[in-house]
Amino acid sequence: MIPDLMAQFETASATYAAAHGMKRDADWFLLKLLEEAGELAQVANRLSGRSRAKGMSEAELYRLLEDETADLLGHILLFAHHHGIALDDAIERKWRFRPNV
Repeated sequence: MIPDLMAQFETASATYAAAHGMKRDADWFLLKLLEEAGELAQVANRLSGRSRAKGMSEAELYRLLEDETADLLGHILLFAHHHGIALDDAIERKWRFRPNV
C-alpha cells in the first residue's frame, strides 16, 4: 500500500541525507518536490522540441523523463510522509477510488 511505499522512500532518502550531511526539514521537502517538478518539466520540454535536446537522443530523453518522473513521485511521497498525510484517504476523496498499490 501507499504507506509502505512512503516508508521505503523515507528510508532511502534518510540514508542518502545522512551519508551526505543534508538537513531535511519542512522547507527541504517542499523545495525538493519543486526542484524535481522543474527537472521533469525541463525534460518534457526537450522531448517536445520546446527546448534544446543538448545532444541527447529521443531514447535518452525518454529514459530521463522516466527517471525524473520517479524522482517527482518519490518526493511527493516524502512530502506526504513528512507531513503525516494519509494519501490513501486523500486519493479516495479526490479521485474516488482506493489505491491498492
